Amino acid sequence: MFKESTRMKTRNAWGGFLAVQVIVLAGVAASWGVVSSETRETVRNAGGGKRAAVPIEFDEPLRIEPLYDDPQVVSDEELAAVLAKVRPKFPQERRRPNFVEHALRTWGVDAEFSDPDVMSGIEMRDFLIDHGQFVASWGKKTPALLQSGEAGISIRWGKQPGASVHHDHLLASLSEAGISRKQRVYAIGRRGATFDSILQQALLDVRLDEKEVEWSAMAFALWLPPQKDWTTADGRAMSFDLLAKRLIRGHGRFGVCSGTHRVYSLMLLARIDEVMRSSGDKKAAGGLLSDAVLVDVYDHLASVRDLISVSQFDDGSWPGNWYDGAEAVDFPTDEEPYKKVIATGHHLEWLAIAPESLHPPREQIRKAAKWIIQATLEQSDESLRKRYTFYSHVGNALALWRKTHPADFWKKHQAEQAASSNE
Repeated sequence: MFKESTRMKTRNAWGGFLAVQVIVLAGVAASWGVVSSETRETVRNAGGGKRAAVPIEFDEPLRIEPLYDDPQVVSDEELAAVLAKVRPKFPQERRRPNFVEHALRTWGVDAEFSDPDVMSGIEMRDFLIDHGQFVASWGKKTPALLQSGEAGISIRWGKQPGASVHHDHLLASLSEAGISRKQRVYAIGRRGATFDSILQQALLDVRLDEKEVEWSAMAFALWLPPQKDWTTADGRAMSFDLLAKRLIRGHGRFGVCSGTHRVYSLMLLARIDEVMRSSGDKKAAGGLLSDAVLVDVYDHLASVRDLISVSQFDDGSWPGNWYDGAEAVDFPTDEEPYKKVIATGHHLEWLAIAPESLHPPREQIRKAAKWIIQATLEQSDESLRKRYTFYSHVGNALALWRKTHPADFWKKHQAEQAASSNE
């Protein structure tokens, strides 16, 4: 469902929607005519030709909405307790971008907290897009997180200190958090840059032979529709069909977080495709994916459903090798407990945005939620901070199962607490 923003109206809003698959397009506005001069510039690709910046119609990303409100999965009290554990309370010195990214995509740019030691959504956003704030945390000797690229701004990623851990994870996190494409970005040597500068560089840089395309696919799907193909820096054609095929290909053990991020990204692509097809807009009528690839995506997601239906332990947790199906239960591996947190939290997250046809029995979902709630609340603050990225997915997943978002629920919770204390 595409809604008009309260801040600006769309010039080309999509009408129509599926009753059970709802996506909100918040704050949309046609924008190619107002793209920053930096990202409008023509850039040279590896073959010596020229490629204009990819035209993007909207200034706000798509926002995918959850489908269910099930208090038997998580109660208000349980959700409040879990969210309290995953508030973004990070030290100022050597603040890890990956932790901030996970917190931001969970809480969103509008998140506010009464505790001054907890980062607000705006503070998290600014840490990731303002080189000055990065230097204040890491010092001048650490290479910049934001790097000047040929077409815009690239993100330093990898295992080095002060880097974003995964390719395009920062891009996807900011997009999920609701950043504006016009948001100013402060990088060395890039005057007047905006978030679009990061997005355009990523569109150029993406390659199908990378180990990780999960976050590239997600971020691009939140910005590009109804456009579904473009050209990369080396002159190769890129499309959501190609990205979806790449996400499907390969065994689950090779994917990040036991392959669950691939599943979430595929579910997001499928949701956006269905809304496009039902919108009534001629430009969106063909969907995000071709008919054949869409079938492949749903077949793959159905196979994941079947595997997690038989790989769940009696306590409700899913193991890191959930993709082995019943063998994961019959021949359990000696794995670290946090791997169950990863698998269980991530599966609950994608299931919250999936149609019921792709669900295991609801009782299995409720058992998984009860296990992950207990596992989260048992953690000391120090222990949880060390594994913050994994537990942030738990907070987001549980909020989605109450058909809300963490920041929205927390705002209401804080107001109720304040009112109660004043009585």
